[in-house]
Amino acid sequence: MKTSAHLAEWIEKAMLLSKDDAARILARMRKKITRKMKQDEIDPLVAVALQLQLEDEQLKEWRGKIAELRERG
Repeated sequence: MKTSAHLAEWIEKAMLLSKDDAARILARMRKKITRKMKQDEIDPLVAVALQLQLEDEQLKEWRGKIAELRERG
């Protein structure tokens, strides 16, 4: 996690999601986030924001690897 301001941006994005989209994202969450949400340590909206952030970081990493492979090829 970077900063609370950075998390606030993701929370804003999570708030724009429909209930169905939020439910799909919650279904993809990691066990650690799910466990914290179930123990009422974090709000479901924050959990969605964290998952969105994680998926965005993974997508950026994947795109970087693909670009690197294309440069080699």
